[in-house]
Amino acid sequence: MAQLSPELERRLTAAVDRMPAFPKSVQTILEMTRSANCLPKNLVGVIEKDPVMTLKILRVVNSAYYGLPNKIGSVGQSVVYLGINTIKNLALSFAAVGILPRFGTAGFDVQRYLLHSLTVGSVARLLSEKYARAEADPADCYVAGLLHDFGKVVFAQFMSAEFVLALSIAAQTQKALHVAETEVIGVDHACVGALLARKWQFGESLVDCIRDHHALDLEPTPMLDCLRMADAICRKHAFGDSGNPWREEEPAHLPLRFGGMEAVVAALGDLSKHVEDARAFAQIGAEG
Repeated sequence: MAQLSPELERRLTAAVDRMPAFPKSVQTILEMTRSANCLPKNLVGVIEKDPVMTLKILRVVNSAYYGLPNKIGSVGQSVVYLGINTIKNLALSFAAVGILPRFGTAGFDVQRYLLHSLTVGSVARLLSEKYARAEADPADCYVAGLLHDFGKVVFAQFMSAEFVLALSIAAQTQKALHVAETEVIGVDHACVGALLARKWQFGESLVDCIRDHHALDLEPTPMLDCLRMADAICRKHAFGDSGNPWREEEPAHLPLRFGGMEAVVAALGDLSKHVEDARAFAQIGAEG
């Protein structure tokens, strides 16, 4: 992490401390689903102890998006229809929605930010499954994508004037947002996101991935490569909006393990289903 002045460190610590906790139930679900021996009934037991999550999962499975012929009335049935991975991703998505502020700040649309983060998570998981399955856990790559930009949420809520200025500089000059943030605030969203992930008690590999996702000079890791390529694909194709404009020089700095971006996108196939999944999860997660 960059060397911070005592005053900036105090402000960042205070801002991160004011962010809501990440739900324990979701942490438990993540831990359980890491095991290939995760039993659906145990997963259901955790979810059913969280009435808000239960309600939202039932809304999803019974929504027009899935169009099931019969109404689903239990979490157990939802797991059967949607599968453990989808249920886990829903739980993470709903947790992220619950932590977001109700309104954005100038130049930072919360709902488009959320769509970007959810889609980056899905694409990072796809990349890990296709290119790095033996090296990176697809579930970890999804979490990294979902949470990689959460430092921007901290800035938007607690350092809004400075963040608005950084967003404006990035938009007007085509400068990378993390560079503009460092110039204006003294630190970028990746460093602040890592502080937040550590507060939420995520593993050090995930904390490091969030902190380093704009650090091009560091030794690459499979999860970091999946995150960086997924972020680039989603910004290039305008899947949501992270407040960070796409720059045409970026492809030259993308991870080497995948080959060129166009070849990767072609190999992944039609991504519209993943974007629509993210849109549906975000919409239902924000309800009620």
